[in-house]
Amino acid sequence: MKNSIKILILLFSTVGIFSCNKQQDKNNEGQSGALASNAAERVYVAPGEYDEFYAFISGGFSGQLSVYGLPSGRLLKVIPVFSQDPEKAWGYNEETKPMLETSHGFIPWDDAHHPDISQTNGKLDGRWVFINGNNTPRIAKIDLTTFETTEIIEIPNSAGNHSSSFVTENTEYVVAGTRFSVPIPQRDMPIKDYKGNFKGALSFLSVDPESGRMDLKFQIIMPGFDYDLSHPGRGKSHGWFFFSTYNSEEANSLLEVNASQNDKDFIAAINWKKIEEYVNNGGGKKVPAKYAHNIYDDETHTATSTMENEVTVVDPTEVPGAIYLLPTPKSPHGCDVNPTGEYIVGNGKLSADLTVHSFSKMINAIENKKFDGEAYGIPILRFEDVLAGTVKQAGLGPLHTEFDDKGNAYTSFFISSEVVKWKVETQEVIDRQPCYYSVGHVMIPGGNSAHPFGKYVLAMNKITKDRYLPTGPEVTQSAQLYDITGEKMQLLLDFPTIGEPHYAAGIPADIVRENSRKIFKLSENKHKYATISNGDARVERDGNEVHIYMTMIRSHFTPDNIEGVKVGDKVYFHVTNHEQDYDVPHGIAMIGANNSELLIMPGQTETFVWEPKEVGVWPFYCTDFCSALHQEMQGYVRVSPKDSNVPISWSLGE
Repeated sequence: MKNSIKILILLFSTVGIFSCNKQQDKNNEGQSGALASNAAERVYVAPGEYDEFYAFISGGFSGQLSVYGLPSGRLLKVIPVFSQDPEKAWGYNEETKPMLETSHGFIPWDDAHHPDISQTNGKLDGRWVFINGNNTPRIAKIDLTTFETTEIIEIPNSAGNHSSSFVTENTEYVVAGTRFSVPIPQRDMPIKDYKGNFKGALSFLSVDPESGRMDLKFQIIMPGFDYDLSHPGRGKSHGWFFFSTYNSEEANSLLEVNASQNDKDFIAAINWKKIEEYVNNGGGKKVPAKYAHNIYDDETHTATSTMENEVTVVDPTEVPGAIYLLPTPKSPHGCDVNPTGEYIVGNGKLSADLTVHSFSKMINAIENKKFDGEAYGIPILRFEDVLAGTVKQAGLGPLHTEFDDKGNAYTSFFISSEVVKWKVETQEVIDRQPCYYSVGHVMIPGGNSAHPFGKYVLAMNKITKDRYLPTGPEVTQSAQLYDITGEKMQLLLDFPTIGEPHYAAGIPADIVRENSRKIFKLSENKHKYATISNGDARVERDGNEVHIYMTMIRSHFTPDNIEGVKVGDKVYFHVTNHEQDYDVPHGIAMIGANNSELLIMPGQTETFVWEPKEVGVWPFYCTDFCSALHQEMQGYVRVSPKDSNVPISWSLGE
């Protein structure tokens, strides 16, 4: 314990030295070329022109996924995922409420961390983005033809779904690894009995190659460590997945001290192909597990939520040769695999060096049984036998590593606030550039694939004081863009971001842009309450429910005046957008409605509920400016007393 505290004191006492260097670097920016005179030109995208890359940046505690253009840093869209979004009525309208259902009920928020783009043969294919919900364990899939969330699956037996959601190189699987080990199955037990009793679940979700539909194929029940991050093998290591762990001490209190005792924790190497074969042949055990599986249908424009009740779990000791532990100093956070699949980089938060493991050496050590004990029946490989090398004294607080297409790696250092470039084969440091400040993740477009696009590295920073105008006690979240086409990195741009960005996934815009959907064909609308023609617009009463079948087009609603609604009714507005032109959504909002407005895309149908509580004549209107006569796009609902006999009637606006 004393040794651990000494290490911590040494690391943090060095921050002052690095901070001084940061200020010096900042003062010398103009002279050093970090902000060269042509930087603005290199990030400028002229009016009417497009950015070269899409960057999908996690929203952290916002629960959403934001889309930025690179190199401009312009915000293009916020995609609602795990949190309600009044702009798009996500989680407010009747169609999308089921997407936020879980075994705990309706959960309208989460902590979104790690997006990853689908791949084919190790190349980004631009079909889907996957992202994890960290708090209530979930994995979501975003369809990149519509930039909408189309599937969310809850992860049982898990807590703190952090080492997620990374995909294999043919998108066979997306993984969801627990951060917090818990009793499996959950039960009432003393927390002091953590060691040996709490377990960590590593979940493998299969992905249908055509539809992208996910299925919880199996869970591996691992020792009670904390599983932090993960990345897939590729190339020669395809078929393996690597998870970083900390708290191999299995401490349950004051982890900053008690989980920092061991000189080495582990990277868990999982041969998922071997476990897949075992499960396909009837291996594993079906156990009860309640979890929600939510799917949005583009034809019906409606989501459904299904509660699943069992999952296949695998005991590692029952599949010999499938799982090994690679000792890795110290409390590793990032676990990153280079494009060839040969090198596995462990970023030990409390280590002064970066650890680089060799996949070839790992296989040799396994074949020759070069073990150094075991943990709960899982073999531990000898550190020296799997080590490819170390990056010496690279910086303080290493977190994450990405790779370019020239054999270089780029690692973020949280404490010394910098990005460090180093040669993967030789572990030689080539360059370092400061970040402002306390950088977390870094991202190179395609840097988490076999074929990176090594033009930019994006640093996502935790602190931005003195970089932006003050906005009260909290300053904006931020990212910084560096040019990496030369031997030396060059800072080009600072830009604010949504929420607290944790990780990002980047892809050339040309791969995605041409497949982007422009409208939903009205003729293909299969929504249960769609109103395809104005002649079908109507209002119907069913007891105390009133259903309004409404259409919208520039610049009127049909019907636009409705009478016969009573206090205490439950009024359903089923609204269909009849536009068939690109980028002409319409909105609708009703005074007193206890939800958000609807924002309805061309050809879509959406529903919201209004429960009037007062008599009167109440307006509704279009919320999205759609034409020169947008202000005229309005209507009224007359609300009569509960015991009134005013009949249902409506005006068709003709």
